[in-house]
Amino acid sequence: MRLTILGGGGFRVPLVYRALLDDPTVSDVVLYDTDPRRLRVITAVLATMPGGPPVRATTDLDDALRGARFVFSAIRVGGTAGRVSDERLPLAQGVLGQETVGAGGVLYGLRTLPVATAVAERVKAVAPDAWVINFTNPAGMVTEAMSRVLGPRVIGICDSPVGLVRRAARAAGADPEGPGFGYDYVGLNHLGWLRKLTVDGTDLLPGLLADPAALGTFEEGRLFGPEWLAALGSLPNEYLHYYYFRRESLAAVRAADATRGEFLDRQQGAFFAAADEQPGRAHEWWERTRLEREETYMADSRSASGGWERDPHDLDGGGYDRVALALMRAIARDERTTLILNVPGGGAVPFLDPEAVVEVPCEVGAFGARPLPVAAPDEHQAGLMLELKAVERATIEAAATGSRRAALRALALHPLVDSPAVAARILAAALPDDGRC
Repeated sequence: MRLTILGGGGFRVPLVYRALLDDPTVSDVVLYDTDPRRLRVITAVLATMPGGPPVRATTDLDDALRGARFVFSAIRVGGTAGRVSDERLPLAQGVLGQETVGAGGVLYGLRTLPVATAVAERVKAVAPDAWVINFTNPAGMVTEAMSRVLGPRVIGICDSPVGLVRRAARAAGADPEGPGFGYDYVGLNHLGWLRKLTVDGTDLLPGLLADPAALGTFEEGRLFGPEWLAALGSLPNEYLHYYYFRRESLAAVRAADATRGEFLDRQQGAFFAAADEQPGRAHEWWERTRLEREETYMADSRSASGGWERDPHDLDGGGYDRVALALMRAIARDERTTLILNVPGGGAVPFLDPEAVVEVPCEVGAFGARPLPVAAPDEHQAGLMLELKAVERATIEAAATGSRRAALRALALHPLVDSPAVAARILAAALPDDGRC
């Protein structure tokens, strides 16, 4: 079966391809991108990975979609330069700038949602039987917008929840792949909580939260600290560090020599330029650049919480690619499994309507992904989820209609934006008024 990767010139595409090596599930891969140079470089990297399916590259979207059984959507509208702007404009107004969180996430959504919706329409027209697995950030709102076109045939993924479960299980002395292992997780993309961690029905999470030494062995434990985690009574997704420690996070980002977007813009710009000139060394330079990227992931948050280094087993780059391929194989082979995914909740979270995309454990098979029952969020979790869902919905409305009022509402309602006046200034800087409402 054919796999098409939209954003096929993306830096992390070789991670997906590496996971396909010696796996007969995929017969061929089509890479689509609007940037021919990036396609050339990534194709050169893949050419050094023997054992994988044949690869073809194209800049024609319909050509890429035709005949696809699965479509991985991993586009970055505006490239890394757009990310730099998304992060710097809020920082200039004294609020957090981050790719998917706060005002930066809203700006990224406003730019990305029209393109993602157009992609969904082309999939529906050209490859109506294809399954779309969405990597594109902000993943929750992008998946919700695409689902209005494609229904249940689009599923959003993120590697943060599965990474949290895996790390917490190791710290608690459990095998996340072992028999009798289970968990309870609920939230929205980049806003979720692990509330149970069970082996044969026994919940290990209370013991883990009461053990400062064990919490100090993994990333989320160090990010949030034992005192706060014991008070909270759950393990938050790493991105909640921006909410719980907003003052420290903002200070760390401002103190850094460059934003994350600026770092990646320079790093990837240098990689693609050098690899295009010497394609024979493209794979060597990609590996070196990838390792540096992983070592510096969430460096601002780690700086704000003590300045520690990432664990070696978190530097292999595996994560979202493994989730995507596990999802694809489960659907293609009807191999039932459970994955934390972004899908319409269908009532799994009772205070959100059934069409609202949530991030929850799902049963996966040939039918797609079905949300599993989860414990009701507590008042704190529900409050943040409702706030962020209002932001997502306003962003989707603004992107679909061009309404500046909806865009202002999306920015001003975000809990990390502390004033409607600040929101208005960010909007004016990002999108100068063209006379629409």
